[in-house]
Amino acid sequence: MDSSFRSSNNPHPSSLSNFTSYQRKKIKDHLVNANNRSHGLFPAFSPTHSELTFSSQIIDTFSDRFSFNLYMKERSNKSRIQQLDSMIIQASSSQSTAIVASDASIKNNIATSISHTYISNQPLIKTIHHAAFVTSTEAEMFAIRCSINQATAKSNVSKIVIVTDSIHAAKRIFNPFSYLLQIQSVAILKDLCLFFSKDPNNLIVFWKCPSCLNWYLHKAVNLEMKVFHPTPLFPSKTSWDYSKKVECDDIANI
Repeated sequence: MDSSFRSSNNPHPSSLSNFTSYQRKKIKDHLVNANNRSHGLFPAFSPTHSELTFSSQIIDTFSDRFSFNLYMKERSNKSRIQQLDSMIIQASSSQSTAIVASDASIKNNIATSISHTYISNQPLIKTIHHAAFVTSTEAEMFAIRCSINQATAKSNVSKIVIVTDSIHAAKRIFNPFSYLLQIQSVAILKDLCLFFSKDPNNLIVFWKCPSCLNWYLHKAVNLEMKVFHPTPLFPSKTSWDYSKKVECDDIANI
């Protein structure tokens, strides 16, 4: 926050004091008062990022390398579970397919992101991050960011499957105008560009898995989320760049 704002008595334009009751009700994410100086304001958007230029945008260069498998409400939950089970059976026979189940939640103003990574139906990596004063969408995207970063780091992985109940957050990765989430999306796009450039057959698929399905891989992440009680190292920061990584277990070296 610059000195001119600190010296001013006028509230920040995005201060909660300027919100009407109707505006407050329309906001579903956690509210952070921009006028509270202890939280700090951090740059969230830069139009100069190379990943966002028209010549480098992943949606133009690698448009056939990422896809979304959405959940249709018209179909039964049983049908969706069968689809997820079939996907796992097919992936379990491949040493080059990484399956990632991710989830995020907010408790007492502390956001937690958890992801479990599997190869050949065997647990590979489990990570838990937390930070304070971030929105639920940012927490969900950060969980996806960690998942992709870990999976792309494995030299033998050519296909990544992200199973999440936050498909709306995943779609924002490929939206160059998602200003508030640019820090997350740019980091993800860097990893994906490198991953796609390594081999023309490398790809990533996002599967939507609503929590209500209780599908076993996503349920395991969700249950761990409910019993986890974080204590953040930097409770006054608003960015995931200051998050505390509390657990990262290499369960197997595949």
